[in-house]
Amino acid sequence: MKAIETNRLLLRNFTAEDASGLFDYLHEPRVSCFFPKRLEDMVAAHKEVRKRRNSDDYVAVCLKGTCQLIGDLFAIAGDEPDTFSVGWHFNALFGGAGLATEAAQALFEYLFAAKSARRLFAYVEDDNVASQRVCEKLGMRHEGTFEEFVSFENDSAGRPIFVDTRQYAILLKEWRGDRE
Repeated sequence: MKAIETNRLLLRNFTAEDASGLFDYLHEPRVSCFFPKRLEDMVAAHKEVRKRRNSDDYVAVCLKGTCQLIGDLFAIAGDEPDTFSVGWHFNALFGGAGLATEAAQALFEYLFAAKSARRLFAYVEDDNVASQRVCEKLGMRHEGTFEEFVSFENDSAGRPIFVDTRQYAILLKEWRGDRE
């Protein structure tokens, strides 16, 4: 993907230099949906970066002035070619400054304009209030909540712990209506 600049950020493909920054927030993910992506060590971080840099599904989010990796976005094509599952994961040290919203706005504009997206949707765990707020700031609708939808970890007896998951979505016509 071609790099995208916002006021404070640079969105681009991953590079080999991103392994340390990725490890910073994936060695101990705060949100359960990222538990399966946990990185045990720098070897795993380098391996993950190699995988991501060969795909446009994951977008590195860097501070514009320093090119420091602070998080990532994803946009994965759904069953319909004009539908994308989207999401974000940021280093906690950069939370609360609106950076996830700024990055996601740029990604949404790219998907609607360059990829001819018709519909974007996101799954957010019921207890992930910060991501729910990002969805709402982006103008996404809460379409419903799936109870005990998915499990990312097991309890001490090895039984899956299921979490409730909200689905948010926005259509191209809604995105354009908010901005015209």
